[in-house]
Amino acid sequence: MALLELTDLTKSYVDPDGRSQRILDIPSFTLEERQQTALAGTSGCGKTTFLNIIAGILRGDGGSVVFDGQDLSRLGEGERDALRAREMGYVFQTFNLLEGYTALENVLLGMLFGPGPDRARALELLDRLGLGDKHRHRPSQLSVGQQQRVALARALANRPRLVLADEPTGNLDPTHAREALGMIRELCDEQGAALLLVSHDPMILGSFDGVLEFSELNRALSTAEEQS
Repeated sequence: MALLELTDLTKSYVDPDGRSQRILDIPSFTLEERQQTALAGTSGCGKTTFLNIIAGILRGDGGSVVFDGQDLSRLGEGERDALRAREMGYVFQTFNLLEGYTALENVLLGMLFGPGPDRARALELLDRLGLGDKHRHRPSQLSVGQQQRVALARALANRPRLVLADEPTGNLDPTHAREALGMIRELCDEQGAALLLVSHDPMILGSFDGVLEFSELNRALSTAEEQS
C-alpha cells in the first residue's frame, strides 16, 4: 500500500472579479514509503497549494487524500493538525521560525504537537546540522543558511514518515543550496522518511532520479493554457 495516494483532487479559488478559478485538478498521485520525489514547476502554478492539502493545512474541494490508509478529507481540522504533527515534517520556503525563540526552542516547540519535547533529540539534530554552538541564537542572529537548518531540524524532530519541502533552497546561494539538499535527503534516508520536494531550480531537480512535471500532473494547468 502506498504511503500517500491522491485521487481526483480538485481545488478552486475566487478571483477578484468573483469568478471561480480552478487551480488543482489532479486525477491521481502516489508516493511510496521512503520514496524521494521532486516536483517541478514554475512559481504560482499551485505547487504550494498542493503541498498544503497533502499536509492537511488546506482542504481540497473534491477527491481524496489518503495518508497511510486515512483519508484526510474526512478528518476535522484538529485531527488533521494532530496527524501532521505526528507523521509529517514540513520545510517551508520562508522557514517560518519564531523570532522570539532560540534555535533550540523553535525545534522544541515543533515537538510539542507530536510526541512531546525531547531536548536530547533536538540538540542531537542541531549538532548534526552544524548548529551545536548556535542553539541559543535567535533567528535574526543566524545566517539564512543556518535558519534553513533550524527549519530542517524542526521538520525532522518528530521522526516523520513524510517530509514535504516547498522550495527549501530558494533563499540560498548555489553552494548552500547543494549542502542543504544533501542534508535533507540524507536525513530522510536515515530516518526512513519519504520526501516530496517542490522546486523550479534545475540544479536541485537534476539531483533526483524521480522528477514529476507539475504541468503533467495537474490538469487545471493544461485547461488554463487551452483557454488562454
